[in-house]
This record gives sequence, structure tokens and C-alpha cells, in this order.
Amino acid sequence: MKKIFIVTGEPSGDKLASTVILKLKNINSNIEFSCVGGAHLSSLGIQSIFELKEITYLGFTGVLFNIFKIRNRINKTVDEIIKFNPDILFTVDSPDFTLRVAEKVKKKNKDIKTIHYVAPQVWVWREGRVKKFKRFVDHMLLLFNFEKKYFDKENIPNTFVGHPLLEYDNKSKIDLSSLINKDKKIISIFAGSRQSETNILLPITCDFIKLMNKKFDDYIFIFHATDENKELIVNFIKNDSLNNTQVISDENIKSQILSKSVFAVAKSGTVSLEICNANIPSIIIYKINMINYLIMKLLVKVKFANIINIINNKEIIPELLQSECNAKEIYNSVVYLLKNPKLMKDQVDNCNKTLNDIRSKSSSSSDEASSILLKYLT
Repeated sequence: MKKIFIVTGEPSGDKLASTVILKLKNINSNIEFSCVGGAHLSSLGIQSIFELKEITYLGFTGVLFNIFKIRNRINKTVDEIIKFNPDILFTVDSPDFTLRVAEKVKKKNKDIKTIHYVAPQVWVWREGRVKKFKRFVDHMLLLFNFEKKYFDKENIPNTFVGHPLLEYDNKSKIDLSSLINKDKKIISIFAGSRQSETNILLPITCDFIKLMNKKFDDYIFIFHATDENKELIVNFIKNDSLNNTQVISDENIKSQILSKSVFAVAKSGTVSLEICNANIPSIIIYKINMINYLIMKLLVKVKFANIINIINNKEIIPELLQSECNAKEIYNSVVYLLKNPKLMKDQVDNCNKTLNDIRSKSSSSSDEASSILLKYLT
């Protein structure tokens, strides 16, 4: 029996991996899996060797303060992979964890093929890393076509597969009448998937909701949570006595809630592509501690945080970062856009144009990625 070991580093990577593995399992059920993953891979019957929250730390200082824990988890993961002896090591996103594991595994067993999904953002910072990847990555699966030139230059086998979160959703519909009041307009809130992100953004977004409630009574605010941080958000909201707020973690319900939203306030990251794909106007928020921010400012080569803005080299989706990421600024930005439907329509139209450029034209991205994994299994 062929074997695949999957290594992710955070909930968004776990979700991405699951879209590919689901396709793979449907094509070939005779594959044994093990993983470092979360709820999405677990739903496919693949249990993680430890919980993702043990390795999801935010920023340079978060990693630095937990360096020994992370190193321990890297070494444990490597030991488990060698023991499992897979045909393929399938690493997904979170390169500072997943590719460190891959490098160590390749030194111990060169026969294990490493396929990495979601190329490190060398176009944002540390382009010189590409030369190093050549030593231990056998194939790189790219979300964006413009990334190819960086890996072609070093002759690293790569394939543009597109982004699986941009695939059209065929999930069955669920009756949401018990969850939302038809008289209320939905604003979706995404306060991050990592606990370290949520701890920072949750108080800010709750203060934003309080400001909205002072002026409006026709909105309901729904937090899109993960299984890992749902309890944290629920408890915080309960203590803050916010009555027109709910928390959901079920993926199918989240998708339908987003599609029915009039607006979204989202942490910078993968989720912004899902929001754009659902044709929902939004703003991007992000905040980290000042030391991490100053280090990042020294290293990054781009002006924007959001991928849509980076690709267009201009602000399509408003970004509120660092000091601007506060309840008052979020409130002002959201109200301004809600009062200007043309601006919201222009944002959605511009996002759609960008998504069409980065969407895989040949097949679904998860089909493409799973077919490459299958090639390496034969």
C-alpha cells in the first residue's frame, strides 16, 4: 500500500490540504495517510500526531519565545515521518515549520519525495530561499502563475495549480432560518485562525460592533471561527454582552453565511480570497506587536498586505494595519463603504477581474494537485 504523510502548520493549510486529499481518496482509496493537521484532515479520517495549536505562533517574537517547543515538534514530526516511511511527504504552506521538517526528512531518507503546496512568498521577502529549496523539494505546487519564474530560474519542478478556495462551491444548502433573522443584514467577521491572532483582533472587532450598535439596529455580526478558536470567541462575546453576535465554525454554514453577507471585516490572509470569490465587499485588518512589525517592514518588498492589492500594486480592498487597526477606523471605513454602494460594486468587480487571472484555467486546482501526487505514487 502506498503512503502519504501530510504536514500542515495552521488551520488554513489544513483546509487547503483536505481539498486535495479528498480528491485523491476518491480516485484511489488504497492509500495510507498520517499527518500533522487539524479538523479538516481529521474529518477525512486522518488523525494528527499532535494538535496544530502546539505550533501556530504569530510573528518573529512568538516563534522566538517558543523556539524550543517548535524545535521539539519539528524533531517529533521528522521521527514520525521516518517511522511511517511514506512514498510522499506532502507539505502545505507554513514554510517555517513544514519545510524545516522536509529538509530534515530528506537528509535522513532521500527516497521520500517531497511535494510542497503553496509556495513560500519569495516575491514578498527572502527570495534567496529558493536556492535552498532545491535540495529537498521535489515538486512545488503554485497558487499563482506569476510565481513560476522564481522556481523555473532554479530548475525546481513546479506546476501552477491555482487556488482551491476559488473553486465553485457545490455544497448542499442548509436552512439558516434558526440562525439568522431575515430582517437583519449580516456582516461577517474573520478575526484570524491562530489563537495568537484572535487574541489581538477579537477585542478590536467587538469594540467595532459596539460602535455599530450605537448607530444601527439592523445588523447581525457573525464571527467565522475554527474548531480551535470557537470557544475562545464564544466566551469573549458572552463576557462582552453582545446580543446581536453569533459564532460559527461549520464550513458549510460559514460558506452560506458569507454568501448572504452584505460586508466582511477580515484578517489579512487566505480568507480574503474566499470573500472575493463570494462577491462580498470587505476591508482587511491586521495587527501584530511593534517588534514584529518593525522587523517585517525591514524585510518585505511589497507595499500591501492583501494578495489582491499586491497583484494589482494598488489598494483595491482597504487595509487597516497596525495603529489604523482600531475599532473607530474600522467603523468609519465600513460605514463609508456601506453608504456608497458604487464603491462596493467597484471593489467586487476589480476583485473578480483579478480572480479570473489567477484561477486555474485547465481544471480544478485540487484535481490538478491530486493528479501530481498520483504521478509521484506510480
